[in-house]
Amino acid sequence: MTPDSELLRRFAKTNSEDAFCEVVRRHVNLVYSVAMRRMNGDEHLAKDVAQTVFVDLARKAAALSRHSNLAGWLYTSAYFAGAKIARTENRRREREEKFMREPISDIAPDADWEKIRPTLDDAMHELKESDRQALLLRYFENRQYTEVGAKLGLNENAARMRVERALEKLRALFAKRGIATTVALASVISANAVQTAPASLATVLTTASVTVAGTGTFTLLKIMTLTQLKFAAGVIVVAGAATLYMHQQQIQNKLHAENDALGQQLTQLQSDDESLSNRLADAGQAKSLSDDQIEELLKLRGEVGVLREQTNGLEEARQQNLQLRAQLKAVQSQPLQLSPDDRYTLDHEHAIQAIEGLASAMHSYAEDHNGQFPDSLSELQTPAYLGSGSLPDNAQLDDYELMNTGVVNDGMTNTLVFRQITPYQRPDGEWVREYGLASGTVTSQYSTNGDYGVFEQQHSATPSNQ
Repeated sequence: MTPDSELLRRFAKTNSEDAFCEVVRRHVNLVYSVAMRRMNGDEHLAKDVAQTVFVDLARKAAALSRHSNLAGWLYTSAYFAGAKIARTENRRREREEKFMREPISDIAPDADWEKIRPTLDDAMHELKESDRQALLLRYFENRQYTEVGAKLGLNENAARMRVERALEKLRALFAKRGIATTVALASVISANAVQTAPASLATVLTTASVTVAGTGTFTLLKIMTLTQLKFAAGVIVVAGAATLYMHQQQIQNKLHAENDALGQQLTQLQSDDESLSNRLADAGQAKSLSDDQIEELLKLRGEVGVLREQTNGLEEARQQNLQLRAQLKAVQSQPLQLSPDDRYTLDHEHAIQAIEGLASAMHSYAEDHNGQFPDSLSELQTPAYLGSGSLPDNAQLDDYELMNTGVVNDGMTNTLVFRQITPYQRPDGEWVREYGLASGTVTSQYSTNGDYGVFEQQHSATPSNQ
């Protein structure tokens, strides 16, 4: 079987949709299952999460082709994408004052699975990367120990021990949450953790991901997704503003292209008109014309009339084109008026998007460097970590600073790694600052006076570099 890395390299070099489709087919069940748990069984939101993950995979195919095991990256990406959409959905529900949750499923799951399902992915992401990879291969992908060992570079016995130790750590994390698990924990996860995605989902994800990655419209896709999630009035205003800008850009590009095409056609028609006029003048100088020449002359006169009509039509279309461009320029020059609440919503959404992009990049960097965080945020400025579209257009790395550059260990999940340098204000005057944690999650902290010293002291640590 062709390795995932080879399929991604083929897609990155030749844009082979078949190669990317095979990668999606192999992993869609894993991604969809994580998304379903993060979205509490909402199939529509789970599909949005899966779409986000595979679009990101298509965009980063060249860099990710160096990963020997793609399942770990996809699992983590689905976890973070699900967390982001879940937060967005929760904020929407709060704004709409809807407190009733939709039913997770019409089918009552196994009792043990029902207990661990809500916290499975959170617990999995508290494990070390090596332990999480072992569990993913054994119980999420249901591979034999020989395959697990081959993927992890271990023999069969070592792989078995790695999986068993990781399973005990996972059981301990459930116990800390007050969840008692039976000795059949492995069987429960293996039977329920990955469910079959809808039959047509792989094809839909492949087509959409390849299309979006190729056209660079990922920002517009996010805006469209937010609109589909039925945001409240404040967010719709923000999304509408961004959509208006994108729509203006598309219209302007289209008008430029049409104007150039019309100009070329007009030049060609004017040249043809002049050529035919010269031919008519030459014919008029002849003292006598045969019947065939007279017929040709009449035909030429008819063609000249048609060309002149077309020339007049093109000139009219060109004038309309110029008028539309002037109207578009006038619209673009008008400042977008936002209320304080809408302005805060826009700032907050941009801050969350930026902090989550940095958190994902930090997590990927640590995976590639034995758990070591970068010494500088500038080390993330590569396509593998912060590619095009990873941060909002108005976000800069200079807006954030590192708080920890050491090695991550099991006890540091709540340690602060980086933060937003300058807090911003809510309409009520309260200050907000965004933070990224070692676990890969993000948090917004609020303060009436802009002082975050106590919170930062409680969650700061100076781990030993190894």
